[in-house]
Amino acid sequence: MSRYEFGIDFDAVEAIDIHTHVEIDGCGHRSLDDELMAASEKYFKSGAERTPSIDAIAEHYRSRNMAAVVFTVDAGSATGHAANSVEEIAEGAARHNDVLIPFGSVDPWQGRAAVKRVRNLVEQYGVRGFKFHPSLQGFAPDDRQFYPLYEAIAEAGVPALFHTGQTGIGSGLPGGHGIKLRYSDPMLLDDVAADFPELTVIMAHPAVPWVDAQIAVATHKANVFIDLSGWSPKYFPPQLVKAANTMLRGKVLFGSDFPVIQVDRWMNDFRDLDIKPEVAPLIFKQNALRVLGIGH
Repeated sequence: MSRYEFGIDFDAVEAIDIHTHVEIDGCGHRSLDDELMAASEKYFKSGAERTPSIDAIAEHYRSRNMAAVVFTVDAGSATGHAANSVEEIAEGAARHNDVLIPFGSVDPWQGRAAVKRVRNLVEQYGVRGFKFHPSLQGFAPDDRQFYPLYEAIAEAGVPALFHTGQTGIGSGLPGGHGIKLRYSDPMLLDDVAADFPELTVIMAHPAVPWVDAQIAVATHKANVFIDLSGWSPKYFPPQLVKAANTMLRGKVLFGSDFPVIQVDRWMNDFRDLDIKPEVAPLIFKQNALRVLGIGH
């Protein structure tokens, strides 16, 4: 349970993947129940490598000379399915601190216990950020009952990463398994970013069908960033590509959504994107260093 310390040579690594899921823990417990996992696998057309161990994830990135942010999502209250171990992910990242950076996750419906857990995960396990999935966790991020969570995260000086837009989780199931897409509208994060200007907010994924709103929020709020995970770059909305090349060149982050999107596929498709040569290094590493508070 030692505090996490960076062992990454940030000058040497070629990229930082800001969005990587650990979907199974050492006891074989998965982050989603069987029905949601199957629906997600069908949506993403992912296969046998959907649940690599944290040790396998570390080797995957090490062999590519990349670093990766790793996390799970604690959605126990909304789904009735206990999350895989956040603490184990942090400990695994500490074992592989030459390539892995741990983010935590808390169930926002746990109230004061969630706030306490935020502080414990930072102080005892050294997590470097927090992941939220409003649709899966069943909460509106702009609801003020959740503001104490953001206060604790802001006090810790680490970013909060929120899923935005469409989700493959529950896709194609009756009623989407009760998962509500509107909770992942990026406009709900505009209040959060405005009310917590000291909190770094990352909007995960091209936020289809709200991409224009996502661009507007990231342009307007200095503390808001966008990660490009969850979509093959060849499917990126053209207005997002244009913004990444221009006014948002300092606000856009490389993310794959591994293992549902394979890193090699993402990188290969990105090469065909019309991204300016001087912008690519910002997307792949420099913007992430800023978000993570690493002095470069």
